Amino acid sequence: MGMRNEQTAGKVKEREQEKEYLYWMCSRVEGLGAVSIRKAWEFAGSFREAFYIEGTEFFRQGIFRRESMAAGFEKAKKELEISRKEYRELEERKIRFITPLDEEYPERFRNIYDYPMGLWVKGRLPEESRPSAAIVGSRGCTSYGEQAAEYMGRELGRNGVQVISGLAMGVDGAGHRGALKAGGRTWAVLGSGVNVCYPKSHYPLYQDILEKGGILSEYPPGASPRAFHFPVRNRLISGLSDVILVIEAGEKSGSLITAHLGLDQGKEIFALPGRITDRVSRGCNELIRDGASILTAAEDVLEYLGISKENKGISCEKQDKGLAKIEKMVYSFLDCEPKHVEEICTALNLETSRCMNVLLDLELGGWIERTAGQYYVRRVL
Repeated sequence: MGMRNEQTAGKVKEREQEKEYLYWMCSRVEGLGAVSIRKAWEFAGSFREAFYIEGTEFFRQGIFRRESMAAGFEKAKKELEISRKEYRELEERKIRFITPLDEEYPERFRNIYDYPMGLWVKGRLPEESRPSAAIVGSRGCTSYGEQAAEYMGRELGRNGVQVISGLAMGVDGAGHRGALKAGGRTWAVLGSGVNVCYPKSHYPLYQDILEKGGILSEYPPGASPRAFHFPVRNRLISGLSDVILVIEAGEKSGSLITAHLGLDQGKEIFALPGRITDRVSRGCNELIRDGASILTAAEDVLEYLGISKENKGISCEKQDKGLAKIEKMVYSFLDCEPKHVEEICTALNLETSRCMNVLLDLELGGWIERTAGQYYVRRVL
């Protein structure tokens, strides 16, 4: 029994030592991606042994694609002790460093070629046994796109689906908020360190996500959000998901990168159709043209995941039995595209003060919502 305990303790110590060297490779060597780290590990036999191999040898072997990577590898060796200290202080910062050496490493990642070799986590990890769906789309989405994303997040979260997104403005944030409003769980994969909230205005949302799910990143704590980080992190959003919902996307958006990465990973893609004249819908319409499933309701996704639900449909409609005649008239005039109060007054021949009072009543009743300025839309319910 004592020998078995010693063997177990020895394995734990060896794994922790390996993780310290892997932490160094992931956090200190500039430009070293997941595939290069994995190949260096496979070539050397361990992360510790990889540390003692010269960068020029990895370059000769084709593991490092550029000589600058070899030079950076050697330069970073001076920071090993600083890296070790940082690794050992992670627990105090409530951050975990999860690697393929750990049992809790997400199994969904093991199915992708360039799976992350190191993952910084705040909060919890998604459950392997629960279905997951990514909700992605334009930062500059329309009011309808934002409502649709929140609706999808809400309905999926309500039905036990884990919602994955990137905490960005627009569709991402709306998807997270929808899941949280339904009491569901959601995870944000960042293009910065897990302790760096970007955009800063989403800090309250960041905090809420931590309570109900978690924050993940392939970049070390303190890493700033750099433009090239986001396309790289998108493969993690798709990798954690069983299905990917693209709500609104331009022709060359990051959401399309996520969708195409998902296709490469064998994931089902659902795209919200839009008008051919809408710039933010062109990417979605192209995905549908190329074979993506049309997203018409939350049931489309739930059915694919094998989950049943009674209420159906994305809808701008709501039963209006409780509305007064003039309220019904204003509500019926509105749709999912923002309309200015002057346009409403002119079309319905209403005085501005009367119209504003009706709009306020409808807004307080949850029937409509105000977007920018004095523009109003029906709520997606």
